[in-house]
Amino acid sequence: MTTDFDVKQMQAARQSRWVGQHIIYHPTVGSTNDDLKTMVAQGTAASPPAGTVMLTDYQRQGRGRFDRRWEAPPATSLLFSVLFRPYWPADHNHWLMMLAGVAVAEAIAAQTGLDARIKWPNDVVLPLAGEWRKVSGLLLEGHLNADGRCQSAVLGMGINVNIPQSALPATPTPPTSLLVATGHAVSRRVLLLDLLARLERHYEAAASGRSPQPLWQQYLVTLGQPVTVTQAEAGETIVGTAVATGEWGQLLVQDSDGRVHTILAGDVTLRPPATG
Repeated sequence: MTTDFDVKQMQAARQSRWVGQHIIYHPTVGSTNDDLKTMVAQGTAASPPAGTVMLTDYQRQGRGRFDRRWEAPPATSLLFSVLFRPYWPADHNHWLMMLAGVAVAEAIAAQTGLDARIKWPNDVVLPLAGEWRKVSGLLLEGHLNADGRCQSAVLGMGINVNIPQSALPATPTPPTSLLVATGHAVSRRVLLLDLLARLERHYEAAASGRSPQPLWQQYLVTLGQPVTVTQAEAGETIVGTAVATGEWGQLLVQDSDGRVHTILAGDVTLRPPATG
């Protein structure tokens, strides 16, 4: 397996201070989120510090929201998890998802020139062939202590970087990759280092009390669009227009009767992006 990831070179070239100061790389893992959570749960003196990155070229058991499999051919994607120790109230964990989505969209735009946006709640998408196509997904798993504060949070990220069209995984939102969208290979290492620096900057702003919600909302392709929200656990489907988001990222959907539904979790489908 050929990899772009030389840990010493990445740490020497990183633009961030503490995010990525400690990088753990394995060519193959089960799941970067699971492995990093296991290290945290061990609670030894060698427990990883905040900002630790678990990075791999291939996940045997990668997953996204609702335990859906996240599949990518070896050495084609960015597959990694980052550890945070925010010790903030549980609601603030939604900020991590928001700021991470913004960081991914910004880094993709900076490295490729593509107009990366966010599809509620945690997919980064690109406008391609008349529709929004998924290029990245996020998964956040946090551990709360007895007083309800977040003791640790593991943020998993997957970005389809150099996957050819024929090897793209099946996802509820049509998939794409940076290779397909740009027509050329993109350096995973350079993209990762850019992303870690942006992630650190946005996290520090949130830790100081500045909500990422206003900036995150600007990136959403969902607002103002006709949407269908499927809530499997509630056995409910809501059809309407996405009109706003709440402080913690809830999606507000107005149905044809004028009733506004507050969506905490669910699958959202939307129409193609405007063209012309």
